[in-house]
Amino acid sequence: MILQALTEYYQALEREGKIAAPGWSPAKVSYALCLAADGTLAHIDFMQTEQARGKKTIHAPQNISLPAPVKRTVGVAANFLCDNSSYILGIDSKGKPQRTQECFAACKALHKKLLEHMDSPAAQAVLAFFRTWDPNKARENSVLQEHLAGILAGGNLIFRTAEGFVHNDSAVRQAWDTYYNAAEDSPQGICLVTGEMGPVEIIHPSVKNVAGAQSSGAALVSFNAPAFCSYGKEQSLNAPTGKFATFAYTAALNHLLSDRDHVFRLGDATVVCWARNAKPAYAALFGGAAFGTSVSYSESDLRGMVKRLCNGQPVVYEEDGLDPDMDFYVLGLSPNAARLSVRFFLHNTFGGFLRNIQAHYDRLEIIPSADNKFDNISLWRLLYATVRSQSQNEPSSYKEAKQNLEKYLSPELSGELLRSILMNTRYPATLLNGITLRIRAERTITRSRAAAIKAYFLQNYRHLPIYSTLKEVLTVEFNNSCTYQPYVLGRLFAVMEKIQLFSADRKLNRTIKDSYFTSVSTTPKNIFAKLFPLNEYHMKKLLRGKPGLARILGQEKSILINKLTAPIPSRFTPDETNCFYIGYYHQINQKLEEK
Repeated sequence: MILQALTEYYQALEREGKIAAPGWSPAKVSYALCLAADGTLAHIDFMQTEQARGKKTIHAPQNISLPAPVKRTVGVAANFLCDNSSYILGIDSKGKPQRTQECFAACKALHKKLLEHMDSPAAQAVLAFFRTWDPNKARENSVLQEHLAGILAGGNLIFRTAEGFVHNDSAVRQAWDTYYNAAEDSPQGICLVTGEMGPVEIIHPSVKNVAGAQSSGAALVSFNAPAFCSYGKEQSLNAPTGKFATFAYTAALNHLLSDRDHVFRLGDATVVCWARNAKPAYAALFGGAAFGTSVSYSESDLRGMVKRLCNGQPVVYEEDGLDPDMDFYVLGLSPNAARLSVRFFLHNTFGGFLRNIQAHYDRLEIIPSADNKFDNISLWRLLYATVRSQSQNEPSSYKEAKQNLEKYLSPELSGELLRSILMNTRYPATLLNGITLRIRAERTITRSRAAAIKAYFLQNYRHLPIYSTLKEVLTVEFNNSCTYQPYVLGRLFAVMEKIQLFSADRKLNRTIKDSYFTSVSTTPKNIFAKLFPLNEYHMKKLLRGKPGLARILGQEKSILINKLTAPIPSRFTPDETNCFYIGYYHQINQKLEEK
């Protein structure tokens, strides 16, 4: 299914001229070797351009559509018209002269095989270059001296003549297409993607730009051990994929991963998404709705678009019409040595995904905390709620949270949570466990943590008998009519904390929250036995200094105590503890109002 969806995406891109034809792919080029008609090296063009990387501007190689490179393992394998100095010039800084000679010989043989029967001036210039070039004298060549250090650093080289780049010559392109589509060495089989009989690719091209994977690329389909082989099928013949489909899915995936604006990170997973018709506007809107990325519309406009799409109505986004019934795909990839692991792959209509996302946000809705500076609780904020934080305040941007997420976040949780949101299924238990552990360790209930607990109960407990009791707790603001004891005690503890804070004439070094929060949320009977007399002392101080405020808080305290129709229990269950947390959060963030 993954390969089929990517192949369809490639075909849609090719129809619009947004991706290279089969046999061609983008390559990073640093230098162009400019050849005279007799093949001598006339001069070298520096091909790198200035590109922005954050706040810096650096020189980076150009991406140019060139003949598709081979998949290199440990052997010698040359590329056509574009390669590093080991293959094209026969020199490098690796300290293995024998292997370098083999690389140059392989490159020379490949170009001779493809170009020797052609009358094209460009082809003849390249052939003449390989006939006359002596790797043993290359370092002494005066033309190379200016760029020798950069060339030896490993940048790719291409060829150019007075008429232009050699790879743009029509005769040369035809020669490459004929060679690429030939099936001389490929076994025949039925492609599992297209279902057609034809040449099957043995080694699949590399996929690049997956965070944490090898910079040279990693394989999505690869077999290299006897344990992975069956019925005598070796390498990628275990999953027979036709030559076209192999090129198409890797080209499409590399195209997606090269688009920095629409590639997302979740823990160790790199996430890409696409619509079947290859319109980039789908991914842009999805990123704003699901991941909280910046978009070119205001928050209210984005919400309006999402609402219309959820109702089955098409919208126009960045001049592209978005169809809610369009097939949409989300793929998460993680590094695994020289290979890639599929963390998750999800398929739904675009409107279906957005409806599930909207339902998730509705479950998360809760009263903002005093230090709240954001509207929606995005996915990364939920993940951050499970990891160790540097302060009691939530980070204002992903950049602030990135270091802690990469250091402490469970890699499995990110994929499980995204899957549960997009497919509208049960939230993973590790989400709630991670949040409760952080609350106990830090004695802090942030907006994201309280909202996550609320959403977890609403989604995961809706079919359980206890849900009829819990739903009175799971409100946006505090529910004054709720008499569920753990919730009421959470509110009561928050009122007692406010009384202590307002009664103090200076900043306190330690509050009842610092001393008792973890224990009162698990063993309330013993702790409240200490808190009641202590709070009476704080109330007397508050009456002397701020009688009006003391009367308001005293009324709130009396109302909550009257709701306790049963003795305070010795111990809370985990679910009762979480209800205590929600009650505390509701009350501590509620504005004081006179009763």
